[in-house]
Order: sequence, then C-alpha cells, then structure tokens
Amino acid sequence: MESSEQLNLFSDTSSLLSLDNSNHAKSSNLIKNGEQLLIEQGEIIYYSNFFDQPTSDFLYQELEKKIKWSQEYFKIYGKSIALPRLTAWYGEPEKRYTYSNIEMNPHPWIEPLLFMKKEIELVAKVKFNSVLLNFYRDGNDGVAWHSDDEKELGESPVIGSVSLGGIRRFMLKPKNKESNQKYEIELADGSFLLMSGETQKYWLHQIPKTKKQVKPRINLTFRIIH
Repeated sequence: MESSEQLNLFSDTSSLLSLDNSNHAKSSNLIKNGEQLLIEQGEIIYYSNFFDQPTSDFLYQELEKKIKWSQEYFKIYGKSIALPRLTAWYGEPEKRYTYSNIEMNPHPWIEPLLFMKKEIELVAKVKFNSVLLNFYRDGNDGVAWHSDDEKELGESPVIGSVSLGGIRRFMLKPKNKESNQKYEIELADGSFLLMSGETQKYWLHQIPKTKKQVKPRINLTFRIIH
C-alpha cells in the first residue's frame, strides 16, 4: 500500500475502520460474531475476520517496519539456540515479562498497537497492559507446545491473540496426557482469538513449523501483567 493510500486508522478508534470509495477511513458497524470452541476446562472464542482486509494489510505493514524486532536466544545443555521467530515486548512501564529464562523489558506503546488494543478490549471486556509480538518469517519459524501460565499473568490469564499476514495452524491439546482431545484452527489474517478462564491451566498450544510455502505472519498476544 503506497503512502498516499494509507488508512488513517488512528484518528478515531471508537470502532473498526474500513475503506470507502474515496480512500478515507470510516466507521464500520459490523457485528463481530465469534465462534466458541467447545473445550473442557477452558474458554476460547475465535473471531475469524475481526479486522477487515484493508485494515489488516495496513496494520501488518506498520508493525513490520515500526516494531523493534529482536532475535532472542535460549540455552539447552549450555548451548545457545536462536528462537525460531523474531520477538518484541511492548506495554506500560515496569511491566516486565519473563519466559524460557528470557527477560523482556517493555518498549513504549505505539499507535498501531494502541488502536488494536482498544478494539479487542471492546469484546474481551478487560484492559490489557502489554503485548508480546512474534514475527514468523516463513515455515521454518514456529513456537513449540507451551501454555501462557507465568506467574506475572495471574491465576486465570486472559490472552488476546491477533494474527496478521500468512495463515498458520494453531494447535491445542490438554496437559492431561490421558485425554485424547485435540483441536486445530487455521488462524486467518485479521483474526482474533480470545483465551480466558482455565485455558492456560489445563491446555497447551503451539504454532508448528511447516514445509509448505507460507507468507510471513505477525502475531500479537495482548496480556495483563500483574
């Protein structure tokens, strides 16, 4: 999208914005219908087209160039291994986050993040104070089985996950190895996945690597650090 065609998303964030015939942003009164995933001991709602295509395209381009992406490393048996993705941590001051022995200090909010935060808060009914961004450059990038259950997130974490760019598989399985429940969702461009309740306590999730040709993807998981 050329600069002359960019949407002015940030002048009015009271509702989602779409593109009219004159290339100006306008309010959209579209009702967002989420699909609830019927799982035991957890609450997950998936909104497949939370952001429309022009908005999703614009947000992806803004984040790709403006986010301070970092290559983080973790250690296995004393060997330093690069995370198979780029990451960034943004949020309110002092809202630090640690996972896989990686301590992240927040960069200050920027306008695209604040716009998205306000939009998803309308349906999540909570106020997020931080966001972890992951940049999956191709099919060689992914994230292994895990749950977002760090102590900073509280007893029942609320995780708001926005996907921009290429479609990737989101897989779920219970921590209880005796259960045979498994779920898989193709996370679409502009989609929003809301996880709450006891989801992180009883479930694991991953974005598996793939040998298929996939477009780059930016994922944002908005969080509440206590």
